[in-house]
Amino acid sequence: MHKLEIKNLCVKIDNKEILKDFNLTINSGEIHTIMGPNGIGKSTLSRVVMGDKNYEIVSGQIYFDDILLNDLETDERARLGIFLGMQMPIEIEGVTNADFLRTAISNKEKENFKIMNFIKKMDSTIEYLKMDKNMAHRAINVGFSGGERKKNEILQMYMLNPNMIMLDEIDSGLDVDSLKLVGEAINKYYVDNKPGILLVTHYERLLDYIKPEFVHIMKDGRIVKSGGYELVDYIEKNGYDKLNFENNDLTVASIVKEEISHE
Repeated sequence: MHKLEIKNLCVKIDNKEILKDFNLTINSGEIHTIMGPNGIGKSTLSRVVMGDKNYEIVSGQIYFDDILLNDLETDERARLGIFLGMQMPIEIEGVTNADFLRTAISNKEKENFKIMNFIKKMDSTIEYLKMDKNMAHRAINVGFSGGERKKNEILQMYMLNPNMIMLDEIDSGLDVDSLKLVGEAINKYYVDNKPGILLVTHYERLLDYIKPEFVHIMKDGRIVKSGGYELVDYIEKNGYDKLNFENNDLTVASIVKEEISHE
């Protein structure tokens, strides 16, 4: 059992406070999603958990399996089993997908690394994701379409085999077919491995394929409403504007009550 625990986290960038007294706990076998309009700190959260030095932690703690992450480097967090699928994957000239993943996995597995097992798994995963077979030998994301970049993030997830996964708007840039494929691939990984998953999105369409048990709405840098999948249905029907953010009762029952009161 693994646990990511964020306690009273306050974060700023360029002297602007982005996260304010933010709290969230994700356990193995749980799928959480954070939703909300643009510009309210959703992507900041995943970057801070992964150790992006552009952000300053003013106060609060981030724990993974009782290990304090605040001062750990990004690679140390990754070796603990934390993975971030990025909203805008970067290009890396001169480094192929195969070289990058082989180096990362051999560093993780040490003497247990077997090159033939690596090649077989990479080939089969590329085929499963319906990626071009030459992707393995191309520089990371160089010349890739938006959909190819997102599939490449899922390829990395499968190969690195993390136990705590954050996916930052993994649905953006995907056409309908690619969205279905990516959604099903994430589901399959979840069923097979039971990691903790955090989906960051402001679209409901990804959640047609991945059903979160825990739905959180962010506003002004903190979670202001939580519930089950019923909250996704409510937002799809009514939008964010009708949510009563001042109501301290964050249960599903309160959400359903609100919906009835608006009808």
